[in-house]
Amino acid sequence: MHEMSITQGIIELCLEHAAGRRVIALDVEIGELSSVVPEAIEFCFDACSRDTLLEGARLSILRIPGSGECRECGHVTPLTELYDACRNCGSHRVVILSGEEMRVKEIEVED
Repeated sequence: MHEMSITQGIIELCLEHAAGRRVIALDVEIGELSSVVPEAIEFCFDACSRDTLLEGARLSILRIPGSGECRECGHVTPLTELYDACRNCGSHRVVILSGEEMRVKEIEVED
């Protein structure tokens, strides 16, 4: 389960930026094309944050929809899979614009 190591990375990043303060909440963006399972991140978060300054923090996961630009017709098309075709012309020459993200968007710390 690669989500465990991803969650550990999220916690390490938050601890670094919290500078010794308790983390109350964090918002994480996960793209629908990223191959990361949000429910697994939520499950791992409780275990990985235990006995750290993130224990008990509220984790919010924001899903970023996939989209791409077709190189044939120029249409911006929604994507649900990495190799989806353009919904306008059917071409597979689609460049991904969004949906592969995986980032900590915001952390809230105690004063």
